[in-house]
Amino acid sequence: MNPRRKKRMTLVLALVVGLGATVGLMLYALNQNMDLFYTPTELVNGKPDGTKPEVGQRLRIGGMVVTGSVERDPQSLQVRFDVADVGPAVTIKYDGILPDLFREGQGIVAQGVLVNATTIEAHEVLAKHDEEYMPPEVAEAMKKTHEPLQYTEEQMQGSVQ
Repeated sequence: MNPRRKKRMTLVLALVVGLGATVGLMLYALNQNMDLFYTPTELVNGKPDGTKPEVGQRLRIGGMVVTGSVERDPQSLQVRFDVADVGPAVTIKYDGILPDLFREGQGIVAQGVLVNATTIEAHEVLAKHDEEYMPPEVAEAMKKTHEPLQYTEEQMQGSVQ
């Protein structure tokens, strides 16, 4: 191999290695910042494709705050509450100031780490901003898992007095 060809091969090899390292670092960074979205039912039972999050995995969960489930620690900012959709409830632990619009019966999205099968240690809690708004992920998941109520003719007519 002549020196000129050897120099070109070294340059091409260095370029390929550099490009591979750059792509690898980008994928690693994207993977570290990716939070998968789950509903409480998907978290407990798994997604339709069979995937379930692992303990320690970062994720986002969305649903409605269960009425009567909010417990505040009087000595600190720690709050514990349950979130549910149409299935089982999941407990969210959060240490911080909740959004002003946070209340029982309202939709929220929490970002955090899965502690066990039904508990999440949240580092951020987001509340919906008005009565019509629902995060797109929650709306899509509710459409998939929520079946509309079926009323009988008697129920549709209501009570006659």
